[in-house]
Formats: sequence, C-alpha cells, structure tokens
Amino acid sequence: MEIEFRYLNVGNIPDILPLMQDFTHHKYTDTVHAKRFTAMFQHEYDCIGFYQNNKLIGLCGLWYQTRHYSGKSCELDHLYIKPEFQGKGLGTQFISWIGDTLKAEGYEALELNAYKENTASHRLYAREGFAHLGFHFVKRLGE
Repeated sequence: MEIEFRYLNVGNIPDILPLMQDFTHHKYTDTVHAKRFTAMFQHEYDCIGFYQNNKLIGLCGLWYQTRHYSGKSCELDHLYIKPEFQGKGLGTQFISWIGDTLKAEGYEALELNAYKENTASHRLYAREGFAHLGFHFVKRLGE
C-alpha cells in the first residue's frame, strides 16, 4: 500500500479532529481537541499524517525529550490508523520510517504508551522491538 508520511501543523487541526474523535471514541469535543492540539504544537511536539491518495488515513504525535534512562528520545503518541486500513503493515512501515528519520537526527530511542486494552498494538510494538518497561499512571486533578 502506497503511503506518504507528512508533518502536520496547526493549520491541519481541522483534518486531525475526525481521526481523534474516532481514536478517543468521542470522549472530548472538537473544541477541546482543537485547544489541546493548538497548545501541543507550541511545545516540543510534531504530528505525522499518514496519507493514501492525498486522504488522511492515520496519524501519530511525536514528543521530543532527553531522559535519564533513554537519552535523546521521541515518544510516539496517539498512533491511530483508520480501522479499514489497520492490519496492512502501516504501523510497521511508520515505525521503520520514523526510526530511520530520527536516528539520522541523533535520536537514541523511541518510546510510547499504549492503552492496556489495545492488545493488537501491544503485539505490533513487541514485533517492532519495543520493550515493556513499566506502567503509565494518570491522576486526574479536579475530578
């Protein structure tokens, strides 16, 4: 399957929103997502769009940091591919592409968090050489 990976920006937020609604099962409004993405793009963040025939079919956020345990690293965030395009090797293709791209820029590691119920993604990440190092915890403030 011919896929093009493109860096997105604030101007692409309207294109990102429908995929984020699918990804989060409409947990947040478009207004909330747009506000959050606008803020994210102002920090050490990029978003990659997966395009087939100029149509956005997937995306993945990238957070850049240096960590004591992994060095200069990039955290993959909200890797999402529309269901009809899942299972076709796009995740593997993306991880290879972003890994090669970042390695050439001096990055030492890729990291990610995955929802515990998303076992299909766990299999993908294990096949792609990610090690399971721990658990991600969240405490909601004000709830």
